[in-house]
Amino acid sequence: MLKTRVITAAALLAGLLAALFFLPPLGWAGFCALICALAAWEWGGLAGWGGKARVVYGVVLGCLYLFWTVGVAISPAAVLLIWFSFPFSLFACLFWLLVVPFWLWRKWLLRSWIAVLVGFIVLIPPTLVFFTLRERYGPWSLIMVCALVWVADIAAYFSGRTFGGKKLAPNISPGKTWAGAIGAVIGVLVYCNMIFWLVSNKLEIQHVLLFQPLFIVLAVWSIIGDLFESLLKRQAGVKDSSNLLPGHGGILDRIDSLTSTLVPMAFIFSVVSPYFCPTSITTFEIPYLSLLK
Repeated sequence: MLKTRVITAAALLAGLLAALFFLPPLGWAGFCALICALAAWEWGGLAGWGGKARVVYGVVLGCLYLFWTVGVAISPAAVLLIWFSFPFSLFACLFWLLVVPFWLWRKWLLRSWIAVLVGFIVLIPPTLVFFTLRERYGPWSLIMVCALVWVADIAAYFSGRTFGGKKLAPNISPGKTWAGAIGAVIGVLVYCNMIFWLVSNKLEIQHVLLFQPLFIVLAVWSIIGDLFESLLKRQAGVKDSSNLLPGHGGILDRIDSLTSTLVPMAFIFSVVSPYFCPTSITTFEIPYLSLLK
């Protein structure tokens, strides 16, 4: 099992890095569309759909994503999607901020048309950010953003294993503890402050204090994304979202925290970027907002 996990992880890392650094824009759009389509297919499984419905949903979301990214370059009518991306991304942030915590509390079921709508909200906006960061700011910007979630997961794992203690959400994910959640927050705080100090020409103490609540929000959003998928898997009676990745489950198992974090992160960095933006490094923007300029 460990050997399988290591081989799969190495293959995934090699494939992601190759796509990040070597694919042309159209190839990168196709790569992101494939991730979106496979995640949508897994989403249909969590919603209890049959095989054909899952395939159709995956194809529809993958094609819609391609139209959203590539269509703007070839179709004047598609410019409407650029204007729509801002309020839609804002709506996705509000969904994770206001709806998902209540969803976790009430333990709603993912069924019928709700699953169609929620899957669209959960999968399309972060995939757009995934595409935009690489195209606008280069592959290292995307790695730096994804690393925030990786740091949160690693810190939560080791702090939870070390300190144990009270369970965070025993009816949703029995393995998660409050010690792990606190460790994730501390890990994100350390990582974000380190990145800010490295990329900023000048960072005053008032700015440092201003950013701390935002870093904590990102860490909490990462945890919420993980818990949300854990709830859906528990309700569906499955351990993993699929078996696409031997030893690692499915696509959704690998991007659960990213789905909840990428879009809010783009908004937050867009708001705070004037405080730390150096002349040599371009900061993040809301997806496609720059195309309107």
